[in-house]
Amino acid sequence: MPGREDIFQKAMNDGHSAAWDQEWDKAAAAYQQALQEFPDHPKALNSLGLALYQLGNVEDALRIYMNVAKFSPDDPVPMEKVAQLSERIGDLKTAVDAALRAGDLFLKQRDTEKALENWVRVTNVNPENAIAHSRLAQVHERLGHTQQAIMEYLAIASIIQRAGNIEKTKEMVKKALSLSPNSIEAKQADALLKTGQLLPKPLRGKGGTGPIRMAQVKQLQKPKTSSGLDPIAEARQKALTQLAELLFEFSDDSPSAQERKGLSAIMKGTGGLSLQQSEQTKVVMHLGLAIDAQTKGNEGQAAEEFERALEANFTHASLYYTLGLLRFKGERFESAQRFLQNSVKHHDYALGTRLILGQLFVRKSHFNEAALEYLEALKIADALTVSAERSEEISQQYEPLIEAHENQQDETILRKVCENIQGMLMRSDWREHLHKMREQMPKQEGDMIAPLADVILQAQSSSVLESMTRINHLARIGSLRSAMDEAYYAMQNAPTYLPLHILMADLLVQENRDADAITKYGIVAHAYSVRGEASQATKLLRRILQLSPMDMNTRNRLIDQLVARGQIDDAIREYLELAAIYYRLADLNMARKTYTTALRVVQQGNADRDWNAHILQRMADIDLQRLDWKQALRVYEQIRTIVPDDNITRKQLVELNLRMAQTDKAMNELENYISHLESQDRNDVAISFMEDILKEYPNQPLVKRALAMCLYHAGRTEEAIALLDVVGETLMQTGNKQAALEVINQIVLMNPLNVEEYRKLLFQMQSS
Repeated sequence: MPGREDIFQKAMNDGHSAAWDQEWDKAAAAYQQALQEFPDHPKALNSLGLALYQLGNVEDALRIYMNVAKFSPDDPVPMEKVAQLSERIGDLKTAVDAALRAGDLFLKQRDTEKALENWVRVTNVNPENAIAHSRLAQVHERLGHTQQAIMEYLAIASIIQRAGNIEKTKEMVKKALSLSPNSIEAKQADALLKTGQLLPKPLRGKGGTGPIRMAQVKQLQKPKTSSGLDPIAEARQKALTQLAELLFEFSDDSPSAQERKGLSAIMKGTGGLSLQQSEQTKVVMHLGLAIDAQTKGNEGQAAEEFERALEANFTHASLYYTLGLLRFKGERFESAQRFLQNSVKHHDYALGTRLILGQLFVRKSHFNEAALEYLEALKIADALTVSAERSEEISQQYEPLIEAHENQQDETILRKVCENIQGMLMRSDWREHLHKMREQMPKQEGDMIAPLADVILQAQSSSVLESMTRINHLARIGSLRSAMDEAYYAMQNAPTYLPLHILMADLLVQENRDADAITKYGIVAHAYSVRGEASQATKLLRRILQLSPMDMNTRNRLIDQLVARGQIDDAIREYLELAAIYYRLADLNMARKTYTTALRVVQQGNADRDWNAHILQRMADIDLQRLDWKQALRVYEQIRTIVPDDNITRKQLVELNLRMAQTDKAMNELENYISHLESQDRNDVAISFMEDILKEYPNQPLVKRALAMCLYHAGRTEEAIALLDVVGETLMQTGNKQAALEVINQIVLMNPLNVEEYRKLLFQMQSS
């Protein structure tokens, strides 16, 4: 039964509106609603595929595009998307088949450029694909691209030669020579054949590294059991996937990648987060070699290559974790520990890192340190067994348990702690196991939940928890001095129990002793940071900023913590707030520098790409205030590339070029934008845009002529001619006869009712 057209159209419009605003989750929901009415509608499926891809759901997007390809077998676009997304997940066979098919379909539509692009994609992934080389050779020959055709025919010859067909090989070389008898490559191939030597294999083109490495990572990720992976293996899988995705980014030549590369000119010379071109080349090479070595089981060589990538200034938590794990496996414990200290701060790798460190310290017979690492690992894992609202409560209850073991010297007890936690977590079904353990634990009074550590520990921590209960009670009834006295008493029994110190800082705030509280929060935040608990450190730094928003040092520390944990979007927000503070202090140089650093972090991290335009807009505003029009122009040009429909940016580009007496560039910007709007049937916006320009620059005849053409296309011929009449008279008065003739000729082409009068005027002016 067909669905309702009105519901479908409303859902599609809602989806398009959300997509326009970059709200991809809302867009996806709207498109899914539309598909409930018409499940096989190609446009709705295509739109949903794009939304899912923008949300990072690559596999779901791939399934959608495969579905579209079934319902629209003659449409090359969904098939091209299938090829691109299959590359992204390392399914190279599907990628090659889909790209070949997409190329053929594009050729049927006479879009040779897109056809060539897809066949080149095939040869990048599989340089020895004879079908793709054959298609490329024929089309290049037909288009007159002689050199490209020769190289493709020689590639085919090399592939056929290795298949044992000598006659066909000679035919292909002969074909290459016929295209250009003086071709060095063809002559060399002919000479090799005559001496019975093998022709060079076809080389993999630029952009093929990423898909190949992703396929290798996919092979490495296959779990040895069907039930899943232990935490260390899970983190390894995530790290390798992130590294392969970064290779995609570095080798990607897509328009979005070119956009990101264009930002480098604006960010040049202001920091050290992004890679220089030479460094990027080294990183791509070493990461590729490392993944290749791991595929072949050569973990020692893989570690060496990963270290070389690190030496090329590529610092990423995924690299530190992978290196730490490889060095631990190779029993190079000191270097492993050094690398793991950098990955323990990142939420994706904290659990895996803690477990590796625990095993490392056991191997070194440092059982006290090992027990602490295992307890920290259990704390992280335990927090995952409860709701997000209760995870903080669980984490806090581990503090006295961990502290009780800091001074534990009984090796038997410490060994038992390590063995118990190792058994609980180092298993493929560790999540299910922890949930079952929690279900079997005795119920607590009230709404309290106990930590899983109670199952394996008998910690002497109850007195500290009781003291904190009394402190909170005294604070609630307003007895702050008594509460502080109780806190000092409790601290004698647990001097390093950090939640107690936080509670004391909270009491200081209630006593209006903000400076003392800030000092206390800062010390505790530093302690948490040293212990690798970036989440706790982050919360305390935020408390300090609530008390002292202008504290630049604390805000920078907070940003460092957020970046270390991989919370890039939160870090960007803090950068923007920091830049805003500098701006309010009238320190425009530091404000712009901060925005530039934020832009670099967006490029390096997995941040929302919408930040690009937002940050660039702030930078451009500062450039305008500093009257640095040239720099502002460069920034607005980049914003235009990212957000082509932004009216304000387009207006600034035209006006800045006019201010700088670059009339030709101003008109190019204007014409490009008007063409863009007309292609979308938005003539009303184009007219309004030019009218706004003329309010600021009323003496620009070229803008008036462009406005007249828009009015004419909108059916407002009388207004267009009236405007051109004024322009023509002004040009005659200023002595610009040639431009005036062009204007009158423009009126004639509009064919007004009195066109003969304009023809006579045109004749008179040409004769005089």
